[in-house]
Formats: sequence, structure tokens, C-alpha cells
Amino acid sequence: MRIATFNILSGRSPDDDQVHEDRFSEAVRRLDADLLGLQEVDRNQPRSSHADLTAIAAEAMDAPHHLFVAALAGTPGTTWSAATGDEQPDSAAYGIAFLSRYAVLGWRTIRLPGAPLPVPHRFHGRVLPDWVRDEPRVAVVAEVDTPDGRLDVVTTHLSFLRPWNRFQLRRLLRELGPRATPTVLMGDLNMGPRPAAGVTGLAPLAAGATFPARSPREQIDHILATPELHPAGGGAIGLPMSDHRALYVDL
Repeated sequence: MRIATFNILSGRSPDDDQVHEDRFSEAVRRLDADLLGLQEVDRNQPRSSHADLTAIAAEAMDAPHHLFVAALAGTPGTTWSAATGDEQPDSAAYGIAFLSRYAVLGWRTIRLPGAPLPVPHRFHGRVLPDWVRDEPRVAVVAEVDTPDGRLDVVTTHLSFLRPWNRFQLRRLLRELGPRATPTVLMGDLNMGPRPAAGVTGLAPLAAGATFPARSPREQIDHILATPELHPAGGGAIGLPMSDHRALYVDL
């Protein structure tokens, strides 16, 4: 069974900043995951030609069970608000998705607030910091009926602002509570392997630099798990889109 996580940059390539559905589908097919978590997923956004990227990925990997969960309603960078889950199914939104080739027995959404006030943040290559309005985040929990039994898979995308992403991760763990079922937590956590494992107490299943995609120098995407799960191989893989590399593990 292959599990993968991939920040898809809204399906765009940094080379041309365009979304090509064929290129996106081919990237998903090459990854060949049975369980796939996606971050920076667009639905009905102008920059991605109003496509439903979750549906495109589901068709590409032949995953009949999938769910898009919006973190933002509206258009990032212009007019948006925190998503509540009550948005219309075809409204413009941006968030995360989980896709599975195996049956999903149940879904749960956990909303993670962004920093309450604008905060200074120095972006790579900038001399001075900018004041940044943080975005709310979200996690989705899928109860998956795998051939080897139930597996809970948590997909999320945390803030790039530190230490706020640690706060969000701790809040997510409190919401999840004690785990009686084998559990995988994966996604773009916007932190390195040491804090990711230290905050969660979970074991990393895959290692490899994931960002930036062309010449990766750090791992900010993770697949972590409870002790019952043991990797048989995995790592980071470059695909013809996004500014991240995908991370996968074979169990």
C-alpha cells in the first residue's frame, strides 16, 4: 500500500504559472498512491481555470472515495473568508483533499485558526519583513478500510508562520485525542523533521527534502505514524508541477 502527500501549488508549475489538467493528471498517475493527501487545492478558482482539482486527481488515480475540504472561501490573495463547511458545493474555495482507492468509513473535519493578528514575516530573498495576514487552516480525518484493517489518515496543511504552526499542530493532536487505531498524519506541516516528530510523538515513515522542488534543501512535508506501521520504502519524488516534491511511503 502506498501513501503519499503532495502540496500541488493549485496545480500550477512555477515555470509558467499555468494549470494544465493533463500535466496534473499525469503527476498524480506517476505517484500511483493508494491513499493521497493534497494541499493547496483549488476548486472553481480563476487561476486554475475553474477546475475541480480533487475530481481530476480522483479520476487520474482511480480513487472512488475522496473529499475536498475548504480552508478559505473565495479567492486567495483577493477577497476571502474563513470557510465554515456551509459553502455551496460549486463555490470558489481553496483547501486540502484526501483521496482513497479503499472505502472510507467516516470523515471528520478539524478547523485550525490562523494567527489572530497580522505578524511580521521575512520571506526568502527579502531583506525586511512584511506584515502578513495569516490564513485559517484545516485538517481532514478519514477512517479507511484497508485490506489490512482500519487505518485513520489525517491530512493537513499548517501555517508557514512560526511558532503558530506548532500551536496548530498541538491543537490538532488535542482534537484527535488518544489513538486506539493505527494512524497516519501527513501533509505540509511547514516545519522540519525534528519539530514535526517532537511535537506529535509520531514516527516518520519517509524522509527526503521536499522544498523547493527544483533544488530541495529542506523537508517540510511529512508522513508520520503510530508505532504499528512500518515502512518498506519511500522518499521524495519530483513531479512536473508544483514548488514542492511529493513524499511517499510504501507499507
